[in-house]
Amino acid sequence: MWIINIFFVSLLIPLSGLLCGVYYALHGHADMMQIPLKKIVSSTEKLQHDILNMEQEIGFIKLNAVELERLQQENESMLKELTQKTWSQKKLSDEIYEKIIMNRLGMPIGEHHSDRVQIKVFELKGLGYRGYIAKLKLFDPAVFQIVLGKDTLGESEITSAAVKRTGAVLGVNGGGFYHIMQDGRQYTLPIGNTVINGKLIGGFNPSHNDLFFAGIDSTGELLGGVFYEKNELLKLKPIAGVSFVPALIKNRKPLHIPIKWQNQKQPRTIIGEYGNDDLILAVVDGRQADWSSGVTLEDLQIKLIEFGIIEAYNLDGGGSSSFVFEGNVLNRPSDGKERPVVTNIIILP
Repeated sequence: MWIINIFFVSLLIPLSGLLCGVYYALHGHADMMQIPLKKIVSSTEKLQHDILNMEQEIGFIKLNAVELERLQQENESMLKELTQKTWSQKKLSDEIYEKIIMNRLGMPIGEHHSDRVQIKVFELKGLGYRGYIAKLKLFDPAVFQIVLGKDTLGESEITSAAVKRTGAVLGVNGGGFYHIMQDGRQYTLPIGNTVINGKLIGGFNPSHNDLFFAGIDSTGELLGGVFYEKNELLKLKPIAGVSFVPALIKNRKPLHIPIKWQNQKQPRTIIGEYGNDDLILAVVDGRQADWSSGVTLEDLQIKLIEFGIIEAYNLDGGGSSSFVFEGNVLNRPSDGKERPVVTNIIILP
């Protein structure tokens, strides 16, 4: 009998091995068949997670219920448009992104198109304030330039004069500045760091008291931040930029406003960027109750995020704020006229 049992066991061993092999083969094949589905589900979950993050970030700056509901509806519409694309797509197509931006900004009041740059100018209005915003597509980043007053360190110049002198299409005032007296003469110098044509003007100055540097690199993309070491700044290879305080938005998130800058309605000048690398230059008027009282940086953060801005920096404001397009000063500077400034941002045709 034991011989018969051994015989059957000897038959079952290879059979069980065969069955195990078939099971693992089928199981492994099933896993392979599930891979595309897992990728699709993962892409969908990431898309939903990104949208959720955007809603949470907007909520973070304490929008009121009406504003939040409206922005959520816009985000739901954006999600619907996104889901009509392939799930693996990481960014909106330029066409869809442009449509969303234009829906938020409204109809342009002025435009300039060339093979180097596209400029669209819009009115900017909020509760108690008004101004102008220019959206830029830089096909040639060389059109974006920082110019010193009269092209001379120590000099100052009104924005419209800099625009006219350089043949620019658009111009706004740039970074902050201070005055010094030397040999009985007053000189006006930029604060922080200024880069023109890829070169630091007046050497490197470490950041202090929330002072940032903001500008563009050779691809035309906005770069900025607080820099304590020269190599930290230069490794980003800026070709143009200026300094002021404070930074407003980074990676779609509103940044903390330093106490001395909080809850103050003032004229403002802003540089920022959309997710498709379009730039903005904006000016808000202030100190004129019958026209525009100015805007707090907190309210400006809300407005910019509403527009879809993912990164933004506050440039020199107050009486310095000036917005010039096609030879005309569109805004109303708070001094009653343009103030000479040490640097201007110009956009060539």
